Amino acid sequence: MKLLASCLPWVLKSHSSLAGFSLGSTVQSHTKGIWMWCVPHPRRSDHTLVLLDTEGLGDVEKGDTKNDSWIFALAILLSSTFVYNSMNTINHQALEQMQYVTELTDLIKVKSSSKLVGEDSADFVGFFPDFVWTVRDFTLELKLDGHPITSDQYLENALKLSEGKHPRIQRANLPRECIRKFFPKRKCFTFDRPTNDKLLLAHLEDVHDSQLEPIFKEQANEFCSYIFSNTKPKTLSGGIMIDGNRLGMLLQTYVKTISSGDIPCLENAVLTLAEIENSAAVQRATDHYLEQMACKVDFPTDTLQDLLNLHADCEKEAISIFMKYSFKDDTHKFQKKLVQDLETKKNDFIHQNEKESTKYCQTKLDYFSQTLMEAISQGTFSVPGGYKHYREEREKILNNYDQLPKKGVKAHEVLQKFLQSLAMTEESILQTDQALTDQQKALEVEQVKREAAEKEKVLLEQQQKEMEQKMEAQQRTYEENIKQLKIKMEEERKQIMREQEMMLEHKLKEQRQLMEEGFREKAEQMNKEMDDLRTNISKSQKSSWWSSVLDAVSTGLMVILPGAGKLVGLGMKSIGNLFK
Repeated sequence: MKLLASCLPWVLKSHSSLAGFSLGSTVQSHTKGIWMWCVPHPRRSDHTLVLLDTEGLGDVEKGDTKNDSWIFALAILLSSTFVYNSMNTINHQALEQMQYVTELTDLIKVKSSSKLVGEDSADFVGFFPDFVWTVRDFTLELKLDGHPITSDQYLENALKLSEGKHPRIQRANLPRECIRKFFPKRKCFTFDRPTNDKLLLAHLEDVHDSQLEPIFKEQANEFCSYIFSNTKPKTLSGGIMIDGNRLGMLLQTYVKTISSGDIPCLENAVLTLAEIENSAAVQRATDHYLEQMACKVDFPTDTLQDLLNLHADCEKEAISIFMKYSFKDDTHKFQKKLVQDLETKKNDFIHQNEKESTKYCQTKLDYFSQTLMEAISQGTFSVPGGYKHYREEREKILNNYDQLPKKGVKAHEVLQKFLQSLAMTEESILQTDQALTDQQKALEVEQVKREAAEKEKVLLEQQQKEMEQKMEAQQRTYEENIKQLKIKMEEERKQIMREQEMMLEHKLKEQRQLMEEGFREKAEQMNKEMDDLRTNISKSQKSSWWSSVLDAVSTGLMVILPGAGKLVGLGMKSIGNLFK
């Protein structure tokens, strides 16, 4: 999503795809507050262009000038490109009207722990929009000292500081300094009158394109082209992308804060937004996991490992979704919640798999043993030679059951319980069979015990194997979370470095400009700010701090995943070393 504040509706009206804001033509202010207009981006199908039009600053009908200051601050907070327009020329009066920029540090806080004033301008540069100054009804010739200049050079020349320590000069320099400090990326456009016909000017929004001056149309197209091509998606510090939902939540937070008499704090707004968005990210990731598992799993699975493999694939996708949509999860509260939720859902699937297997196996055994059970109830085996006949019927059941496909994870356990349920009846048939000698009966008893012990061994081995598979699954969950977290942290580190290097570049450029203009003292005052930035960049370049962060995450995950790292022969390494 892209945001644009104070977008000159009279210019955008000339662009056929952007005709939405109405225009006032009387002495009374037309726009009240901030108007918002969302349109598909003309050049990027995956972006929305959000146009903000503010009421005119300095309206004589307004009794409270503070209202202008808050509108100005809100426009700055919401925009990725801020367009300020003035009439005729950029002169001392026009710059005086930009007094609102000098109040920004009093109206906006970057960090909740900072004082109301005195924050480093670099903190603001990190999230302030690009700045575009447009001059309407411009009739001057773009020349300086007899040489042609561009509109950008015209703006930069107007922003040069005046020498002298007189309070009047200092006051005049203040808005210039603030614009230069807060808005490193600046652009200027000049516009001729749209038309010289006063009647048409009074109803400009109804004027046909052919009735506009050709030079104005050319200038308007150039302006729109620049906006479409150069306006960046709205982001917060750390590269957090703003979409429609996030914009709405931020706006509510800002307005609520201002209405309560407090000062909007970007850090607090981001943390409030993060709480909502991270909770939604957990839900989005969990829903995706459940949806994918429901599509892919076919109960009962042949083995537990088959189910765990499906879980691992779906869990990996879910973690990726969470990492994509979450931000500022500094305590990793929401990542741990996701791990806990997915672990719970995984266990639910394991239990459902066992339940389906038990139900299927029991149904089939009931069917296969129907003839045997009827024979037992009718006393068919209570005759000489009955035990041999019983064993033959029992063996048929076991053969049929053994050949049955897709019995699932409870196949051995259900069979074991079935055989145990027959044990007393089988013993009774054996002992009453007069065709067998005592010695033969004793041998049969031993044979039955060996078979039961073998089946019990198979069942215990399966249970042991499944326990190890569950621990291995938790280990994979643990490693996948750490792996994806490290990738995310690396991306965030690079983004922070880019922002810091951009700030340093801006500071260096501003310092050089001050030196060239003869303001050595002001230039030297910037050295400490730049040294602090260099220190932060140096810290960001080192990844040693990852170890402590990841170790802290590791401890939290171990509580949720006790099986991770506890497999036989797998001592748990320091997470800082494990993922170097």
